[in-house]
Amino acid sequence: MRVGLVGTGYAAKLRAEALKADPRAEFVAIAGRTIQRTQEFSQPYGAIAYPSWQELVALPELDLVVIATVNQDHGAIAYAALMAQKHVVVEYPLSLDVSEAEALIALAKAHNKLLHVEHIELLGGVHQALRQSLPLVGRVFYARYATIKPEHPAPQRWSYHPHEFGFPLMGALSRLHRLVDLFGEVATVSCDVQFWNGVSPYYSTCLCTAHLHFNNGVMAEVTYGKGEALWQAERKLEIQGETGALVFDGDQGRLIHSSGFQQLEVGERRGLFAKDTTAVLDHLTTGADLYITPEASLYTLKVADAARRAAVLGAAIAVQ
Repeated sequence: MRVGLVGTGYAAKLRAEALKADPRAEFVAIAGRTIQRTQEFSQPYGAIAYPSWQELVALPELDLVVIATVNQDHGAIAYAALMAQKHVVVEYPLSLDVSEAEALIALAKAHNKLLHVEHIELLGGVHQALRQSLPLVGRVFYARYATIKPEHPAPQRWSYHPHEFGFPLMGALSRLHRLVDLFGEVATVSCDVQFWNGVSPYYSTCLCTAHLHFNNGVMAEVTYGKGEALWQAERKLEIQGETGALVFDGDQGRLIHSSGFQQLEVGERRGLFAKDTTAVLDHLTTGADLYITPEASLYTLKVADAARRAAVLGAAIAVQ
């Protein structure tokens, strides 16, 4: 399986290492945002550096294109790769535009090609422990998930660029998808978002909170923030049920109930890109099922887009 990679950042590095370690994959080509950075990145892997992703996806010898670059470009690269008859793996989100994402899924089906949207949060120890322990708290009625990352100073990079990263809960789609995976379809979303100006065109801080009402009655609050106006880091997930609660603070989890509490065993966060890569190669070589469908990621993208519109309008939005 001959593979080309688009991207030279942190996720791309982990993906490159996973590809290099699997004998079923031959990592042969890479493209980044600058040729100098791409050449430096490619050297440990023996891949050929290309000056643009357009040149990479046009290579006739490639079987698979992996997209791990700025969110704004995901849709265009996926479209070009599918049109060039390549299988595609893309880090979430598939696109920053719901209609484009829908068209890409249809295109992949029409060309009989794999379109896999990575959601490694589902493979991690926290989510696995949460799924296993959820029945222990009875009927769930409330969830809160907060990830806040202070950075002093805020970096001037694409993840702080409003267009390249996208609306915060679209760019950070996993924050919503974890809850959608657990609780299903969402009825309505309301959302508030604040940005602090940085050195143009970047912002220095964003803080976004969405309130979700699920069809099954669960109410959820999701907060995502990063930047230099924030001072206390947080990565906490709380689930309240009628007979107990689950609280995950970082990588530590506990079950709280009427008799007290007990610690939960939580697996490691390391190696998730390798697990995702292995799953993709298993699917392409043996037909094994993947852990997520592109339609599932698309649905969460629709929830995130509803949150974006709710923030603009200042009103709750029904998720279609």
